[in-house]
Amino acid sequence: MLDDEPDSKEELIGKPLKALTRVSLGKWAFPYWLLILVPVSIGLSLIHFNPIVVSIVTMLAMIPITSLMAKSTRDLSLRSGTIVASLLNVTFGNAFELITGIFAIRAGLIEMVKASLIGSIVQNVLLVVGLSMVFGGFKYHEQTFNRQSTSVASTMLLIAVTGLSLPTLYSGLTRESPPAMNQAVAIILGVTYLLSLVFALFTHRHLFKTELGVTDQVGWRTKQALLVLLLSVVLAATESNILVDSVQPVIETTGLSQAFIGLVIIAIMGNIPELMTAITFGIRDNITQSLEIGMNSAIQIALFAVPVLVFVSPLVGGELSLAFAPFQMAAMILAVMIINYIGSDGICNWLEGVQLVTVYALIAIAFYFI
Repeated sequence: MLDDEPDSKEELIGKPLKALTRVSLGKWAFPYWLLILVPVSIGLSLIHFNPIVVSIVTMLAMIPITSLMAKSTRDLSLRSGTIVASLLNVTFGNAFELITGIFAIRAGLIEMVKASLIGSIVQNVLLVVGLSMVFGGFKYHEQTFNRQSTSVASTMLLIAVTGLSLPTLYSGLTRESPPAMNQAVAIILGVTYLLSLVFALFTHRHLFKTELGVTDQVGWRTKQALLVLLLSVVLAATESNILVDSVQPVIETTGLSQAFIGLVIIAIMGNIPELMTAITFGIRDNITQSLEIGMNSAIQIALFAVPVLVFVSPLVGGELSLAFAPFQMAAMILAVMIINYIGSDGICNWLEGVQLVTVYALIAIAFYFI
């Protein structure tokens, strides 16, 4: 159960309002003045302003919203029992990807949704972990991490690659993508993810113990965090709808593909909180946490968000097939291969971080020209 504490009216209302202007994520003090762009984006959308401007303003407005969502979810988790905390993280940890994905599927932007899911996986594995190693490596000659927890995460990523590759291979050979096959794979991946939570949180939790950092300190009380979380979800839904409506005109105007917009632009918006927090842990010589943030976020996308969208998509007028484009699958396979190799020895340095970021940059450049 949530460990709620009595709150005065002033505390309940005051702290969330202050949070909307400035929230501290560890050593990173993130300016929340960007929230002023929320009403701006809504206004520009209503008057049908230039879609490129609308999309840029909306994406900037989403940055503080996703960060608020991440912080409120984390604070609620830290005040909760193990089961409630895991449910909160599973449900709201991928809220941005799920909300944006649902609106995009409804708008018929299926390829952008697929690319954004692959992009989130690739960015978490390469960019989030890579930049954490770079910043941590500049301060420390070498950093060590928990090989056991990293090994478990690496195997889960390989399972994700397997699960998403088989429908893609089947579609390539038969030119078909049966909904029954997609749903069966989604169920298996989802069940595997739930079993991995049981393993990590109950039967083998000793393998995943890490040092607490500043971002593990409880901030808001339960009611305050709930208020911010609900407000963030509403704002995220509003902005996601505006963003999706502006994407098609942007594609027609700029010539950018759905694949590039999804894999690079949309994906990075949902990963900014993880990126900032992971870098903070890297700088504080807790690279194990950085790896867990990046790899577990990627696992959550592949084994939870993807299955959920497979089953939700028919309800919103679309069908999310697990037959991904070959180039998208190649990007994910390469990302998982290199992180598995780098994470095999339990030691990392800044050069290995640069190598991960380099692979991500190469993938992003390749998708720009698709």
